[in-house]
Amino acid sequence: MNFIDILLAVIIDWIMGDPYWFPHPVIYIGKLIGFLDKKGRKICKNNKGLKAFGGLIVIIVASISFIIPFSMLYLAKNNFWVYNILNIIILWTTLSAKCLKNEAIKVYYALKNKNIEDARIKLSYIVGRDTKKLTEGEIVRADVETVAENASDGVIAPLFYGIIGGAPLAMMYKGINTMDSMLGYMNEKYLYIGFFPAKTDDVFNYIPARISGILMCLTAPVVKGNILQSFRIMIRDRKNHKSPNCAYPEAATAGAMGVQIGGTNVYFGQVVYKPTIGDKNKELNFVHIFHSIKLMYASETLLVLVYGIITIILINH
Repeated sequence: MNFIDILLAVIIDWIMGDPYWFPHPVIYIGKLIGFLDKKGRKICKNNKGLKAFGGLIVIIVASISFIIPFSMLYLAKNNFWVYNILNIIILWTTLSAKCLKNEAIKVYYALKNKNIEDARIKLSYIVGRDTKKLTEGEIVRADVETVAENASDGVIAPLFYGIIGGAPLAMMYKGINTMDSMLGYMNEKYLYIGFFPAKTDDVFNYIPARISGILMCLTAPVVKGNILQSFRIMIRDRKNHKSPNCAYPEAATAGAMGVQIGGTNVYFGQVVYKPTIGDKNKELNFVHIFHSIKLMYASETLLVLVYGIITIILINH
């Protein structure tokens, strides 16, 4: 049944995304992280204490994110319909394919309408870098990078954990990933309290990021890319990022589309130098945003398809 539940959760996400009226668990996870962040800064008197408190935040958030859905499903285990409907809803809330598509496509349409100011504003909602002075090419690059990275973090990773550990493990991953997005910055404010949240996220994304890269390479033909060329770029540029994981989906995306991404960005007023990823066979333009979204959906579809095939083989044996 886990395959059926995951399939239905994916379809619901494709149709509904994250509706504003729904009390999304990530909102409450975010409130908990924000509360713990403020509490830690009040309690801890030095950087060593802040770093240790960051470790405590990881334990609290990961435990709560797992225990609540686990307990709900455990209480419903004797009722087939309640259990599976609950499982589907929890799995659905861990996925963000449509939400990512919706936010990324807003930038695409702003650029298509030649409204660069609007594109900068729309982009600022989904990236951490300063967007005020970005050129059209830099806006496209940022959007493509965000789709590639979040295709792994927001789609493939929760699916992976949902496959191996059901809804509770998928939600635990979501809690860890939310911690990283809120606290895992390498700046003065978050350097210590965000140390363990960032490292934990790196560990939990280690396998999913590499799976995401492989899936993107295999689905490169949906954007008229070459599978072998995509693998070549991903393997060559897999370390061209400060993160041990992000370069895999980003390099696979760049290889599939024949473009170059990466490079220098400004985060919170600080210039961050990054190596480039991919070859500049084509100039980046707003169409590549749409292609990166297609690649995300194709990768997700392939993962579900592979899981379905494995499930059928296991059932028949």
